[in-house]
Amino acid sequence: MRVLKKYPNRRLYDTSASTYITLADVKTMVMDGMPFEVRDAKTGEELTRSILLQIILEEETGGMPMFSAQMLAQIIRFYGHAMQGMMGSYLERNLQAFVDMQARLADQTRGMYDPAAFTSDAWSQFMSHQAPVVQNLMSTYMEQSTHLFTQMQEQMSKQGGSLFPGFTVPPVQK
Repeated sequence: MRVLKKYPNRRLYDTSASTYITLADVKTMVMDGMPFEVRDAKTGEELTRSILLQIILEEETGGMPMFSAQMLAQIIRFYGHAMQGMMGSYLERNLQAFVDMQARLADQTRGMYDPAAFTSDAWSQFMSHQAPVVQNLMSTYMEQSTHLFTQMQEQMSKQGGSLFPGFTVPPVQK
């Protein structure tokens, strides 16, 4: 685990490499799957999430954003809501299901092309010809997502019934 120290002047110091690094360097670490944590140099406080959010903010403000204003507003509405903890878990599992689907697609297409010659334009062209396959994978992904959400509803229903035994909990609609 690499430890990065954040100094009051907002600089990041990589203790493994004994050098200062930028947010772009941290992004590269994330993209490479390198485990790390960010700590305040003075207090030792854990700041990893804060740095990751800064990277997301930079990505969202430059280029093509991933999150719409409506989606961000919906996420904000969950803060302080009783479902806040469940929503984080739901989004995490949903994203993992999407990553798994993406890996399956990569496995299915491996050997069909030269990875060195496969640019983003070539990938877009390839995907446009794979509409039925992609639709099937997206359908599977949506089914998994719906299943995860239904499980979350059922869990909440059971917890609600055990917390408030005098109240009847409406059944979960599937």
